[in-house]
Amino acid sequence: MRFGIVVFPGSNCDHDTHHVLGRILGQETVELWHGDADLKASDAIIVPGGFSFGDYLRCGAIAKFSPVMESVCRFADAGGPVLGICNGFQILQEAGLLPGALLRNKGLKFVCEHVSCRVERSDTIFTSACSAGQVIRIPIAHYDGNFYASPQEFERLEENRQILFRYCNPDGELAPSANPNGSMGAVAGIVNPRGNVMALMPHPERAAEDELGCSDGRVILESLVRSLSARRTALPA
Repeated sequence: MRFGIVVFPGSNCDHDTHHVLGRILGQETVELWHGDADLKASDAIIVPGGFSFGDYLRCGAIAKFSPVMESVCRFADAGGPVLGICNGFQILQEAGLLPGALLRNKGLKFVCEHVSCRVERSDTIFTSACSAGQVIRIPIAHYDGNFYASPQEFERLEENRQILFRYCNPDGELAPSANPNGSMGAVAGIVNPRGNVMALMPHPERAAEDELGCSDGRVILESLVRSLSARRTALPA
């Protein structure tokens, strides 16, 4: 499989993503520069974390105008899988590929720590290697990670089962003390109704090797690799 990893001025997690997908999971990776509209025949697109364009104006607000994002939107509209991580979540929202908004954290402080997240569904291409209710330990590092949606919009997310990850305590229970940024409904990650665009604020690429003290995040990227490989195998020759 070929994974295209978008790079904006200010991206800082693109190399981590290349490392995990390429060296650990054995996939082909290509760099997609923000000013280039060519997706280089990628099978999936990753919009990584960082501070695109310095997070000026509003997180992701400038990045959405990059030529590469026009191609990413067309790719997603055609059913192509897209994964956004942290700043990538913000960019995908600004581009209209995911609902809601990410506001400043409660307490107005940058939060950098490991948190527990509960997997809400295992029947998506992004969670196929997980089990529903599984708790994974994974790092966050953001200032604008407080998920918000209008009551009507949030109700639709719940009804459509679009919430894939929620912040929780190590036992999998939701609690205010386990919600690091004040996100509505303890939302850590969501997927679009079609199931091909997903984003989360935690960083799976930073928790994918035992040498780092935690490899729980690898299961998310493994899910995508396995799902796409299975799809390719199922295609008629």
